[in-house]
Amino acid sequence: MSYQSWIKSHSIKHKKIMDKLTHLSDDEVIEYFRFDNMVQNEPDFCPLYKDNKKCHDMDDLNCYLCACPNFRVGTQKSHCNIESKDGGSIVAKDGYIHQDCSKCIVPHKEKYIKENFDNEWIEIMKDAIES
Repeated sequence: MSYQSWIKSHSIKHKKIMDKLTHLSDDEVIEYFRFDNMVQNEPDFCPLYKDNKKCHDMDDLNCYLCACPNFRVGTQKSHCNIESKDGGSIVAKDGYIHQDCSKCIVPHKEKYIKENFDNEWIEIMKDAIES
């Protein structure tokens, strides 16, 4: 699956959840996206949920910014827009350089989400759905 098809699919799932949460405050929405709640109430949001498995080994994993807003895709390279010290890169067999986000937990911390919780991210997700 290409990144473009994944982000479109993910954005649709994210929007469906957000449409249900319009009555909640921003803080309550962020709390809703906590891993334990998502596994229980939104089991189709992530394929790892069926095994109660986390994508990152951290206690307070929050899934709101699963599709990290710092991830950028180019034609032959993907990279981290904030150059996270925990990020890395992988050179694929085709020679493309791909961002390795597996050790980065930045977008999964509630403090970071609260600092970056705005309509711009919602617009990015909408653009993905419409493309």
